[in-house]
Amino acid sequence: MSTIHLHQTTTLTPEQYIAGLTDFGPGRSKLFSNSADGYLKVHALGRSQADVTEGSGGIWERLHYDWSDPNHVVLTTTDSNLWGGASGHTYNFTRRLDGTTDIDVDVVREGKNLTGLLLGFVVGTIGKGVLEKAFVNSVRAIEARNSGATKEHVA
Repeated sequence: MSTIHLHQTTTLTPEQYIAGLTDFGPGRSKLFSNSADGYLKVHALGRSQADVTEGSGGIWERLHYDWSDPNHVVLTTTDSNLWGGASGHTYNFTRRLDGTTDIDVDVVREGKNLTGLLLGFVVGTIGKGVLEKAFVNSVRAIEARNSGATKEHVA
């Protein structure tokens, strides 16, 4: 099992990032490169929860999204072709006095088959940079969408 911690400081409020994170409409891949529109299927959508299948490049997972706490969003993997067990994503938001927001994300990858075990190992070691780049790009894309974008981020 691999756990990857990611951090980004943004001009977005937690509500703005969560609005992007929970926008399951067409064009989602412009915000989240690992969520190709062809894989996207919304099974259920409520005010603060969703059941969504998404993925890309032959990897998919069904996630239960819970954003009922505006400072803590949990995505739990309920089914996948690779991930099982404790897999998912946890987002924590901390508002800073200067008006920015710290976003901390923990991504857990527990393989449920040989391919998942191997990919989980790769993601937890040399693949962390790929996840980090995708996360930074998602923050930048949501900043641009909210037209409060700043360019002062570490790539």
